[in-house]
Amino acid sequence: MIQKKIPLAKIVFRAMIVVILLLLLVSFIYPLFWMIISALKTNTEIFTTSYQLPKIPQWKNFVKVWNVGVKDYFLNSIIMTVASCLLTTAISGFAAFALCRYRFRARHAILMFILGGLMLAPQVGLIPNYQIMQALHLYDTYTGMILLYTVFRIPFTTFFMWTYFSTLPLEVEEAACIDGCSNIRILFRIVFPMCKPMLWTSILLTARFVWNDFLLGVIFTKSDSLRTIPYGLYSLRSEVGVDWAVLMAGLTLTSIPLIVLFLFMQKQFVRGLTAGSVKG
Repeated sequence: MIQKKIPLAKIVFRAMIVVILLLLLVSFIYPLFWMIISALKTNTEIFTTSYQLPKIPQWKNFVKVWNVGVKDYFLNSIIMTVASCLLTTAISGFAAFALCRYRFRARHAILMFILGGLMLAPQVGLIPNYQIMQALHLYDTYTGMILLYTVFRIPFTTFFMWTYFSTLPLEVEEAACIDGCSNIRILFRIVFPMCKPMLWTSILLTARFVWNDFLLGVIFTKSDSLRTIPYGLYSLRSEVGVDWAVLMAGLTLTSIPLIVLFLFMQKQFVRGLTAGSVKG
């Protein structure tokens, strides 16, 4: 049996791909690993033995950072993240389905308006949004923050869902329509079940944005009862006298929810990002 020889160029190319992937893996894993081991050290150990494991794990750092107020920030972040994810996904889902399946005069204009929203950074709308929030008495409220996060995420999520809906075959919906299904039933019984990866991906991306947001939380809230985790960790620096070990413990605790969420939905996330890019 004659074995085919693999060309040297192909072997070199594969080796380069493996090396690049390993470097990317290290670049993602190492900062997380360093943060965790630093959270288990004292301040002295962080600066003297930065790249070594802690001699005696300082689990009290996690207790301290939790007791000084992070537990309150956790609840606020969870409330705003969950509510914003649900509201954004619902509004974007209906809007994307209407733009994809219905033919009306302003459809292209609305789609271009949504694309325009993708090009604007949140910083551009800070002043007008601040004035609107003040006028509507939504400043420094849960409702105001949830609506604000939803407004900033709707353009991306709607466009993302629109591209995904465009790849779905119309034959399935047409068959359901012939069988007597209404548009609402088609959306909830057929379209949304077919788009579970895309829906979970939208939720995950929105959750990452809201959970990690610092700028909007600082500008549109003033009471400590509405502060979220990023601001809580920032203010923690002065409260604990720049205790870097405690700060690392706080960062570790706040990273856990998103890491767990991603690990739980990683298959859906990958399918959601790739399925919409292929027709058929």
